[in-house]
Amino acid sequence: MIDPNKLFQLSAGQKRRKLALTFGELERDIAGIAEKGTAYNFTQMTRQEYTKAVAKIVLEDPKLPADAALELEKLISANPFDERRTCNFARNTLLSIIGTFPAEWDLIIAPHSQEKISIEKRNFFPGVCVYAEDIRSPFNVGSIFRTAEAMGCEKVYISPNCTNPEQTKAVRSGMGCIETLGYTRCSLDELPADKPVFVLETGGTPIKEFKFPKEGIVIIGSEELGVSPEALKRATAGTVSIPMTGLKASLNVGVAFGILMQEWICAIQEGRATCL
Repeated sequence: MIDPNKLFQLSAGQKRRKLALTFGELERDIAGIAEKGTAYNFTQMTRQEYTKAVAKIVLEDPKLPADAALELEKLISANPFDERRTCNFARNTLLSIIGTFPAEWDLIIAPHSQEKISIEKRNFFPGVCVYAEDIRSPFNVGSIFRTAEAMGCEKVYISPNCTNPEQTKAVRSGMGCIETLGYTRCSLDELPADKPVFVLETGGTPIKEFKFPKEGIVIIGSEELGVSPEALKRATAGTVSIPMTGLKASLNVGVAFGILMQEWICAIQEGRATCL
């Protein structure tokens, strides 16, 4: 953590960027998810005192809107003092002034529990698996793992060209689910031969009419190109599609996977899924 007194030596633009980064590090430290080398270590004052000190520096910014200044002053003087909310408000106010808004995968999200969950303790639907093919966005990768864990997937497979799930942004958006689930990196040819495979793609059977397998592997494709021709050939259990009515008719791959999993699990629970 930088000494607050040194911040005054920076130019206005540098100061705003450094403050925004500092508030982000503080948020993660407060949430108990500080990244390596960024835990609070400023020995001259407590973390609460430090947070108030750097927040007061934001109050001196000439570009700070009046309503934001009033809100920040209120947060600083509140009793009890809400460290995390103060950091979050100050960081996002600074980003607004700078003109740079956080990507979704840069948002600070606290884990629901610090307890490490072993795979043996998980409740899941045996044989329900997903294969992420060439997903490039680390946010989407983390989101896929989070949905897979929440909805009861047994296993996650990823293609050789899929973004590394251990990348920082993927881990952050995965909310601990990547570590809990684990994954197997493999080619399409290396997927288990004894499980039916289907794909989530446009031009297939509407999701409400699709015959889901009781066990199987769903392939979800890249953000730009969808599933590959090879994946379509591998999908002997068919293609399922989500009907859409909007002008763009386009969904984020993580959102689409969530819709798919909800329908698949409902089909299993209601006895509509078949053994292929």
